[in-house]
Amino acid sequence: MFNMKLLGFAVFLILCAERRSFGSHPKPSCRYPPSQWCRSLEIAIACKVQKQCMEVNATRPNQSVPPVSITLYYESLCPACRVFITEQLFPTWTMLRDIMTVTLVPYGNAKELLSANSPFTCQHGEPECRGNLIEACIIHLTGHSAFQIIYCMESSTDVLNAAKPCLQLYAPSVSWSSVDSCVKRGQGNQLMHANAAMTRALSPAHTHVPWVTFNGEYTEENEDKGMSSLFQLVCQLYKGVKPPVCTGATVRLNRGFC
Repeated sequence: MFNMKLLGFAVFLILCAERRSFGSHPKPSCRYPPSQWCRSLEIAIACKVQKQCMEVNATRPNQSVPPVSITLYYESLCPACRVFITEQLFPTWTMLRDIMTVTLVPYGNAKELLSANSPFTCQHGEPECRGNLIEACIIHLTGHSAFQIIYCMESSTDVLNAAKPCLQLYAPSVSWSSVDSCVKRGQGNQLMHANAAMTRALSPAHTHVPWVTFNGEYTEENEDKGMSSLFQLVCQLYKGVKPPVCTGATVRLNRGFC
């Protein structure tokens, strides 16, 4: 899976490719983003990173130990939610995704109405309702790429207008028309209804967003820790052998150079 080691050799390969472009050899063809390079043997071969993926897999934590499960209840245009996603949650997941899982539930402080034309009302107005709907559809349609797309949107100046290019960047096989169809037809509202039900079922009931549960539970102590240093909290909560990135241990890998 993608972690800091994979990020390192991603940069390494990109630099190599740029250098080769000035010579007689063409750039290697790879239509997958770096986050997917080790997702399957076929992708690793296509992107010529089999050796690096084997090295990454060799240092992966014991998969028999359950990962730390984080669920974020949020709103697409909530400033505090955007800061948490971009400054805490996504960077931590990038480094620790071998020992943690992330579930995103866009809904937050919205309200479900008994109206066919406008079934939801949102704290930050209609644009936020549309943003929640778009993100719910993207999460449903893109699977493993969803978090990267949501991060791309939430870190952009204009969350809604960033949706299409972010989708094309991280999930090129998913067409924007499929997302648009989900948003405009009944499927999107069904997804939002499910998110509303999940949010209403929280115990204790949420009083603000971002609202974060760890392994299905909410505590003020974990919330305070997570908002200031989520990386340290995930390392602390993980019950297995800590990965090197948590302990600061040096891992020597056999690498080539350009």
